[in-house]
Amino acid sequence: MRIAATGFDGLFTILTDRSFDERGYFHRIYDADAFTAAGIDFIPRQSGISHNLRRGTLRGMHYQKPPMQQAKLVRCLSGAIFDVAIDLRPGSTSHARWFGLELTADNNLALFVPPGFAHGFITLTDNADVFYELSAGERSECSAGVRWNDTIFGIQWPQVPVVINDRDAGWPDYTGG
Repeated sequence: MRIAATGFDGLFTILTDRSFDERGYFHRIYDADAFTAAGIDFIPRQSGISHNLRRGTLRGMHYQKPPMQQAKLVRCLSGAIFDVAIDLRPGSTSHARWFGLELTADNNLALFVPPGFAHGFITLTDNADVFYELSAGERSECSAGVRWNDTIFGIQWPQVPVVINDRDAGWPDYTGG
């Protein structure tokens, strides 16, 4: 497991290896000792899978407000996505900046998103499955988001969304706090 800094405090890419033999492969996708050695405080408390039928499906930009802020470990199990995190932490040197990368079923990459970031993705293929491990559960009263195409962030999405639900399309512009 190789954990690499992104230039955003607390945001890391995680590259994992698969061990192949005649049966197939084994793929360790989380290792608490490796995270601790990298200075990442993360214990998964909840897991989920997002299945996305169509290429161009956009989900985001979501985050949880206190007291239910959460860290996320995100990876693509099938298909491909363009994954994005936005730093919403006031006072951060990367405040209101975004980071994006392609996660695929084959590239063995994951993104660790710390609390204080909004997160979302757009699917690059049909039938993309995204696996989330979360440090805290979801509570509807703490759910929040920012608009995926807010000009303050200037996210360079690889395509225009084809599918986006009303909630995600209707998040407000970011007001800086």
